[in-house]
Amino acid sequence: MVIFNGIKRQLRSVIQWNNPHPEALLEQWTDNGDEIKNASKLIVGPGQGCIFVYEGKVKAVIQEPCLVELNTANIPFWTTIKKFMQFFVSEHKVAIYFFRKTKILDQKWGTTSPIKYEDPKYHFPVGLKAYGNFSYRIYDAEDFFINVAGNHNNFYINEFREIMAARIMHPLADYLAESRFSYADIDANREEIAHGMHIKLSTAFQKLGFEITDFRIEGTDFDEDTQTRIKRIADLTAETHAAQIAGIDYTQLQQLEAMRDAARNESGAAGLGMAMGAGLGFGQSMAQTAIPVQTSQPQGNSEAVQKLAQLKQMHDSGLITEQEYADKRKEILDRF
Repeated sequence: MVIFNGIKRQLRSVIQWNNPHPEALLEQWTDNGDEIKNASKLIVGPGQGCIFVYEGKVKAVIQEPCLVELNTANIPFWTTIKKFMQFFVSEHKVAIYFFRKTKILDQKWGTTSPIKYEDPKYHFPVGLKAYGNFSYRIYDAEDFFINVAGNHNNFYINEFREIMAARIMHPLADYLAESRFSYADIDANREEIAHGMHIKLSTAFQKLGFEITDFRIEGTDFDEDTQTRIKRIADLTAETHAAQIAGIDYTQLQQLEAMRDAARNESGAAGLGMAMGAGLGFGQSMAQTAIPVQTSQPQGNSEAVQKLAQLKQMHDSGLITEQEYADKRKEILDRF
């Protein structure tokens, strides 16, 4: 039986990649260990390639679909191997690896942590998070086998995804710093950023034997600190715009805001007094425009008129409600 099995091992066999794992990029042929039977046939199917490794070195790569008779085919290194092999059983072993040539489509990527860069317009640190998808294929099987797969007998898509996630951060940070997009311009320029990243990643991954055939950015977000800064900028921009519509500058708007907040203070008259102090210069100019102060009036009456004018201006500007205006007006009249 032992002799029969030994002879059987040397009979004709077919070497091919049957039922590859759906996630496999590279798999070693193991139907007969690391020995090749005499008169074997090698079949490389569509979308497949084959790597021959002898004594730890890549000796040949088949890129196209084919049927090869190993006992007669003119394959580089094949004659050399046969010199060392007696009946194709020898300590000089041959390893055969099949690899996937088809494109790997719609692979998800995402930044594992916020990418930090300085906003070129507002000059504050930005923490950007992004995600999207990409497609790729094995571009140089020998480089891939030597530089990536290494001693792995098998290499799968999820392993390449981990490499992609680790290597995408630095090129993206560099590109954002070089392109000088403000945080407000990121979404409007997604396609341009994706195109620039495609070029950078293609250069980097070709050195590993891969070609990035497509790269897309589906969405972006900012970390909490950046969102806080963005909200503050949005609020200030809105307030400045509102002040321009009202015909006042931002400083005057801030004075009116202080007067409103103090007027709403629970301390009543004291709050109104604080408001008058905070916006005294602005309030006086408004009072002079709305109701001229009569110098002949007693000092108490003049002060009451001035405060009523300021209160009326705050009401007309929408800084206090109708009820607040009525209450404070009555309070001022009762005091004077």
